Amino acid sequence: MPVSIRDRIRNAWNAFQNGERLAYRDYGQSSSYPIYRPRMIRGSDRTTVSSVYNKIAIDVSAIDIEHVRLDEQGRYTETLNTGLNNCLTLEANIDQTSRAFIQDVVMSMLDEGVVAILPVDTDSDATTGSFDIYSMRVGKIVDWYPRHVKIRAYNDRTGNNEEVIMPKEAVAIIENPLYAVMNEPNSTVQRLIHKLSLLDIIDEQSASGKLDLIIQLPYTVKTPMKRAQAEERRKDIEAQLTGSRYGIAYIDSTEHITQLNRSLENNLLKQIESLYNLFYSQLGINQAVMDGTADEQTMLNYTNQTIEPIISAIVLEMRRKFLTKTARTQRESIAYFKDPFKLVPVSQIAEIADKMTRNEIMTSNEIRQVIGLMPSKDPSADELRNKNLSQPADERKNTAESGSAEKLVEEHLNDSLRNT
Repeated sequence: MPVSIRDRIRNAWNAFQNGERLAYRDYGQSSSYPIYRPRMIRGSDRTTVSSVYNKIAIDVSAIDIEHVRLDEQGRYTETLNTGLNNCLTLEANIDQTSRAFIQDVVMSMLDEGVVAILPVDTDSDATTGSFDIYSMRVGKIVDWYPRHVKIRAYNDRTGNNEEVIMPKEAVAIIENPLYAVMNEPNSTVQRLIHKLSLLDIIDEQSASGKLDLIIQLPYTVKTPMKRAQAEERRKDIEAQLTGSRYGIAYIDSTEHITQLNRSLENNLLKQIESLYNLFYSQLGINQAVMDGTADEQTMLNYTNQTIEPIISAIVLEMRRKFLTKTARTQRESIAYFKDPFKLVPVSQIAEIADKMTRNEIMTSNEIRQVIGLMPSKDPSADELRNKNLSQPADERKNTAESGSAEKLVEEHLNDSLRNT
């Protein structure tokens, strides 16, 4: 029903004009930086290692996670409409979407080694029994107890990072599957971060603007008077360099100057390159994965060796902690779904679509959804059959009879509505 101009004017609202009355409320503590954002604690935010973490987190968050129901053989049948599924597919909390939340989980886990998913808003006490989750946060585990953990997480009611003690069975505790590679004190990543920090220190020293000169004077400086004379000569040369437009100074013919700020010969850069290659090989990553030019086999190796262990660790822990034994008995589960068509070029879509429909794996409407087209209203587009084969006569007759019967029922309902 179209809205009249009078109703539009009566209900109109402008954020800049009508929103002025909201400017004088007390909204609590404010900050120029989103406090809930993950912050690196091991110095990796100041190195190029953080770009690798971000790449992995983005790829993991691109995988769909849903609260589903399975059949007797453990196969997916339907997606459940629950608060937990809303957190996993749409909105994890007031600040983060489901995808941003999973990215936060992975970034924090890769940096800290272990991270907690804290259920914040639930329909019942999360520490006593079964509950449905309406919002969740990523938390840092501060203290470990035998059956409890102390978690520091962002409280969106107060705007502060606060600590809370929760039982372990009510919190998803996710440990990095690549802990030995990334988080051990002498692991490959930690050594790489340390070497990169040393390289940054050397770069800062070489770019500090110092000349590092040694002046050889034509006399000895053993006595206090000669040292004072040498100090005066040093200040004179320094004043010439700083006061000159082009940084030029003069010295006596008997004096000599030696410059020390030449590049130091060390194998630090070679060690960094070696650690980078070792780091990439242990994660199943190479430069082609980072810049998006990797082939199918390389991406498959990266997915199986890096992405799959991380997403499996997240899903298994949430399934273990957020679903009760009764729910699992009723065949509820948390599953992840990878889109196999993301890495397929457009030139191969037609061939794959033909094979999928011809072998009765996908319907025509499912293929149309993959390539971004609207589903067809033709009933045959939802049939799981080979369209290249002619339909038997009896099946065509049954289809036509069922279609005519449905049409008669629809006409009868329309006549009844008109008579009413």
